[in-house]
This record gives sequence, structure tokens and C-alpha cells, in this order.
Amino acid sequence: MYPYVFASLLLVTLATPAFAHDEKDSCDGKHSAAAAAPSAPGALKPGGVLVRGEPLPKNQAALPLSAVLSKPEDGKKVLVEGVVRRACSQMGCWMELAPAEGGPGVRVTFKDYGFFVPTDSAGAKARVQGTIQVAQLSVAQAEHLRAEGGSMTAGAQREVRLVATGVELRR
Repeated sequence: MYPYVFASLLLVTLATPAFAHDEKDSCDGKHSAAAAAPSAPGALKPGGVLVRGEPLPKNQAALPLSAVLSKPEDGKKVLVEGVVRRACSQMGCWMELAPAEGGPGVRVTFKDYGFFVPTDSAGAKARVQGTIQVAQLSVAQAEHLRAEGGSMTAGAQREVRLVATGVELRR
């Protein structure tokens, strides 16, 4: 009997974190164990560089994030720099990137949920390459993001986001 009880408890314990995040169906239910593993807190040490996704171009100048946000072009590929204002507190499946001088930011998601960032990425400097998307969030999606620590306001809203193919974080 004890092996069955132990196995049942182990199964519930291991399965709960995976299901808890997707219960409101944001993040499209595409999280994978491989993507979630590197998002553990503390993965980005002071003085360190953390690279996720595809390598970024070394000699390409980044566009100012404020310029990209002033006239967002749906589908445009960009390379931007900024400061991570906050990240998903559950799994690191998104982060909010803002200009170093302050001002409005952009939510960054990761292409095909192929990689995540540490949940404690706030305050890191970031270079991000990806594609701009302009989308309409439902009330449920906005509330889910708020529950994860996002700065969304209540209700349905238009969102400009960046779907990243590659990210470099520095402390």
C-alpha cells in the first residue's frame, strides 16, 4: 500500500506546477519542461551574461525601444536594448522590457516557447531580437498576466509585444 501512496503523492507533486501556470490558458499552453528548466531564480549572476535562443548579431546597432514603440509595425523584425522591468513570476515565460531612461515598455515573449528567462531577471540589461506583434488581449488574458506580476490594466486591451528569437541578459 505504501508504494501506491508514495507514487500518488509524487505524481501530484510533480504535476501540480506544470498545470498551475496554464489554468487560465494564457501562454497558449505551450510550456515545455526543457524551456522551464533554465528559468530558475538566481541563474543570472552579477557580472554574468545569459544567452537564450538564437545568437544575436555582434556588429548590429540596436534600435531605440522608444522609437519602436512610438510607431509599432506588426511583423517588423527588430533588435532592441533595454532594461528588464519585470518577468513572469511563475516560469519566466515573458518579461517586460523598457528603455533605460524609463517610459513605456513592451512585453517580450519567446518564439514557440522555446526558451524562458530567469524569474528574477528584473533589473538586468537586455538585448533582444525578434518580431513586433500588435494584438488584442481578452479580459482573461490581461488578468492572467496581472496575476503573474505584469503591469496590465484590468479589461481587454491592445498590446504591443515582441516575440523574441534571441535574448542576451547582463547584470
